Amino acid sequence: MKNQNKRNKTLFARNRRTVDTVKILFKGILLTGMGTIFLAGCSGKKAEQPKMMPAVPVTVGVVGQKTVPVQLRAIGNVEAFSTVGIKAQINGTLAKVHFTEGQDVKKGSLLFTIDPRPFEAALKQSEAALARDRAQFENAKKDSSRYADLVRKGYVSQEQYEQFRTNAEALESVVQADMAQIESAKIQLGYCSIHAPISGRAGSLLLHEGNLVKANADTPMVVINQIQPIYISFSVPEQYLPDIKKYSAAGKLKVEAVVPGDETHQVQGELSFVDNTVDIATGTIKLKGVFANTDKRLWPGQFTNVFITLTSLRDAVVAPTQALQTGQEGQYVFVVKQDNTVEQRKVAAGISFADETVVEKGLAPGEQVVTDGQMRIMPGAKVEIRKPGRQEPAGQAAAPQKDSVPSPGAVPAQKGSGKP
Repeated sequence: MKNQNKRNKTLFARNRRTVDTVKILFKGILLTGMGTIFLAGCSGKKAEQPKMMPAVPVTVGVVGQKTVPVQLRAIGNVEAFSTVGIKAQINGTLAKVHFTEGQDVKKGSLLFTIDPRPFEAALKQSEAALARDRAQFENAKKDSSRYADLVRKGYVSQEQYEQFRTNAEALESVVQADMAQIESAKIQLGYCSIHAPISGRAGSLLLHEGNLVKANADTPMVVINQIQPIYISFSVPEQYLPDIKKYSAAGKLKVEAVVPGDETHQVQGELSFVDNTVDIATGTIKLKGVFANTDKRLWPGQFTNVFITLTSLRDAVVAPTQALQTGQEGQYVFVVKQDNTVEQRKVAAGISFADETVVEKGLAPGEQVVTDGQMRIMPGAKVEIRKPGRQEPAGQAAAPQKDSVPSPGAVPAQKGSGKP
């Protein structure tokens, strides 16, 4: 019994020491936490305020208002206004070439001379035959006249008179045939001189002096292309055919062409041809524009960028195309406010022209929009407006610029109500 009491006292003493130890640890943790809070509170008064983010350098453009043409864009191919392959109509030897390759020739100018001597001889032979047969005809006609008097007086029979009359008529037909033969010989002799049927630019010379010329050969002697005026053919999607018919009914539609590599010069023309059927394989309609080409800037076979103007949008709000960005909710721009902070604003974009885009909703004339540096800013960010082309400070990489030149294709960049 005594041993049991000793064990109980020992256990009680151990439990009491454990409880005291826990109390001491708890008080220590509590005091440590309060001290930490106190020190944090004290140190918070001395902590420095966070620094403001530096202004981001950007370039901006001003939203404007102007008349914008509604255009269709396509890739066109230059075609000669007319093309003629020169061929000989007679056989003979090429005696003379009167032009050089690549030369401009006028309509009616002499191009080739084929040796005319055989045809001159044939003409003289036909003229001699005519003279002979005409003499015989005159003699037969006199005989017929004499026998007509004799048959009336009863000196000769009617049968003899008919023979002389028939002979005279036959010789008259021979004379007419000889005259036709002479005309044919003159025509053949005329074919010895080949003249230009149109004005244009001569191509490569395929036959030189001394060669034997074959009548109506498979290969032309030279090809002449008329390049003043000149055509440009191009195709647009068939969905624009109603608009083309609608606006062309009110007057000639203006067509502009730009030669790649020479974008500073635009060639002016007008729509002259709309094909009578839609290409079912491509779903496009073929068009042609005619150009005066006074400076010979356009050349057959050349590819060009073509812009056909249907109508114009008056007082349209336009913004630099570089300012437009595309997000999950559509297109937007960064607008620079009075305090040089930016606001992200959703916009509705319409057609594009040159390096500007019509904004149908979301912007007002006179507002400034960020055109370069959008990748480094966010709504509410402070910006520093810099001039285009200014060098970035060291350590800051310039954001890539968008290409502001519209890429020509068969489908114009049109959206929303900007469609004609």
